[in-house]
Amino acid sequence: MQPSIAENDSPLARLPVHPWLKPVRAALVPGHQHPLMARILEGIGRQMALLGHTVVDEPDPQTDLVLTTYRYGVPLGWRQAMLFTMRRRYGLDHTPALYTLVMMTRAEFDEVMGQLARALAQDPIRPEDFAYEGLAPTAWQVLVEQGQRGGPILALERLLQAQAKCIRLLLVVGEDAPEVLYHFDLVGAHPTSDPSEPETFFRDIALRIVTTASTSEVTEHEVVGEPLARAEWERATAPAAMRRAGMELGQRDFFTRMIRVADLIQIPAVSDVLASQYSEGCFATWDPYLGALVATVTGSARPVDKGNLTDDDLAVIVGVTPGAMGAQVRHVADKLNTPPSTEAVEMMEMDKPLPRISLGDGWPVQATVPVIRSRLHGHRGVAAYDPAHVQFMPLDAPYYHYLVSCGTGAQAQGIRAAFARSEALRHPDDPRQVVFTVLPGHGAMIVEKWVRGKEPFQVIWEYMDAGYIQIAKAVPQGPMAYAPDEHGIMRLAQR
Repeated sequence: MQPSIAENDSPLARLPVHPWLKPVRAALVPGHQHPLMARILEGIGRQMALLGHTVVDEPDPQTDLVLTTYRYGVPLGWRQAMLFTMRRRYGLDHTPALYTLVMMTRAEFDEVMGQLARALAQDPIRPEDFAYEGLAPTAWQVLVEQGQRGGPILALERLLQAQAKCIRLLLVVGEDAPEVLYHFDLVGAHPTSDPSEPETFFRDIALRIVTTASTSEVTEHEVVGEPLARAEWERATAPAAMRRAGMELGQRDFFTRMIRVADLIQIPAVSDVLASQYSEGCFATWDPYLGALVATVTGSARPVDKGNLTDDDLAVIVGVTPGAMGAQVRHVADKLNTPPSTEAVEMMEMDKPLPRISLGDGWPVQATVPVIRSRLHGHRGVAAYDPAHVQFMPLDAPYYHYLVSCGTGAQAQGIRAAFARSEALRHPDDPRQVVFTVLPGHGAMIVEKWVRGKEPFQVIWEYMDAGYIQIAKAVPQGPMAYAPDEHGIMRLAQR
């Protein structure tokens, strides 16, 4: 469904929205009562209705999402948290997507942001500086790692997610009126909505929520064919190359640390609503012997140390299911066959609109392969690149205003469309060997072509070392662009 917003002539009304938005049924269920939160909740509901969505007061079997409220400073116990009680409380047979509106006054926000900034600046770090109510004793490690990656705002994001017992948060800062609203999610996104025009503000929030609720995870993987014999697996070159690449990229601090739920909060088994841990980033390379993509497995199933991979940390992907709701996987005999990364579908889908090439002289095996050899995804940004060696491919415009979730068909569609436009990939003889895009609020997807004499990912890590592509901890949260400096290097100039 493409929402009609013609009646609103604000700048927001002229922003492009995703063509795949669908009607949603939202239940607005206040938790903490406060006049400001009530006004925001009512405004979001009003704009969702104007956009053609259904808004109800209580979740029912058709509910797609629930929006509730929480007041900062009083950590929720898991027995009170909507995430863990929603199905039982309302007799549901499914768990709708949950969003929690969190309120902080400006004084509270400034105080905790200042505390976190000072604590993160300490050398050595003092765990007692991160002792917040409602968190596990080990939570300081998560707050430090996240804060060092994305600054105090990302540490605050994880703190609030732990206290509110919810992943998708809308943090409003203000008391009598909203001053700013942050959108938080699993991967650490924190774009903002501007309240200077109230109805535009509410519509922006509503469209961001509807965008997320309109996406579906594409993790319904299926096993196809007979298991690969162990001899076939050992003949393949990709497994060893993946292990080497994991170490090389780890030495360059590309991958961020896995988040373990138990390190943040102490709750009973959460497998029905949350994974025990969330891995950040993935990578894969094409194996010409197997005629398949060898990729890292999903970190939500079990911990994966990408800097020290084993065979059990790898999966073989041979295709995408007919409905594109998951990847087709070949198992390997005598190996733990964990499902592939949540980005498995997009890593396969990006090949479909692009050419294939033939490996001939200079390669150990002659085979027809995708023009993309290796794919690298991490929760990092790209600060700069050399356009003589690297090509940047922007996403379609809506992705910069209405962010999508990781592991979804929407993300796979956006990445596929971006790389399909790449001249460097469409023309294999183009001298640019690396192409990348950036997903706002999420991270970068970097791919390399086939270069004789190079191992998988070697071109990428050598380009990192040469400064042809410069990785940054900060990830843009919205519209972005690159502009040339005096040396012709394209540098990030976020709008």
